[in-house]
Amino acid sequence: MPLRDLFKPKSRKKYITIPAQVGESPAEQEPQELTLKTCPRCGRRNREEDLDNNYKICPNCSYHYPLTAGERIWLMTDENSFSELQDNYQTADPLSFPGYLEKVEKAREDTGLEDAVVTGITKINGEKVLMGVMDAHFLAGSMGSLAGERVTAAFEKACAEKLPVVLFTASGGARMQEGMLSLMQMAKTSAAVARFHQEGLLYISVLTDPTTGGVTASFATLADIIIAEPGALICFTGPRVIEQTIHQKIPNGFQQAEFLLEHGMIDQIVHRTDLKKLLGNLIALHN
Repeated sequence: MPLRDLFKPKSRKKYITIPAQVGESPAEQEPQELTLKTCPRCGRRNREEDLDNNYKICPNCSYHYPLTAGERIWLMTDENSFSELQDNYQTADPLSFPGYLEKVEKAREDTGLEDAVVTGITKINGEKVLMGVMDAHFLAGSMGSLAGERVTAAFEKACAEKLPVVLFTASGGARMQEGMLSLMQMAKTSAAVARFHQEGLLYISVLTDPTTGGVTASFATLADIIIAEPGALICFTGPRVIEQTIHQKIPNGFQQAEFLLEHGMIDQIVHRTDLKKLLGNLIALHN
């Protein structure tokens, strides 16, 4: 099944009352269940249908809900333009970590993904680009050997075909169940980005909530242009761990996108509704 069909936004039919059968009164109809999601920022309970129609953004406070890889591809690429890069990479388990492969398999069943990164060649507002998307729903978007291989292969493919790269990051960091093989992906992906830069090609990184750990400390922040979604947590070590270590309360908003923009770590914060147009314009300008 094509990736676009697998991850299409949910049908609106689930929010509509089931039509009455012949001879059945409306009062006897059993309406289908509405799915409500509580906004973690303002506490408002939003209908999932309303969120689907609003880029998964809270209409009350503009909180950007995390997207699946499929939803991101659906919203950011031109219709039917995404062609996923195929590979035969396997998840490594060098430590024979108890239960690790079972968790990976469960994540695959839950998300429909092979791992936390999906890459492919696509078009954004008519501009051809190699795009990578991380999905935090797959083991917190952690970067293991398979994810690192995919990111590296994406930059190598883009070098060969002289394509710009757009990478959407969402990660809890390195996948420690793989030990040093996981940490090595920081060096591997950084080296791939360096070779890509030598070709004079454009790399745009879009940091979404959350982008942390080894991903932040490697390819996510090595782009020519670094964009973030509003309110995204972007850091190496999360605020909770820092507070437990230094035994002090850190400032409100520390490590969020707005704080990082103020201190020069990122170039721009872009609302999700404006993101596709901006990416298309930047790629067209570079071309």
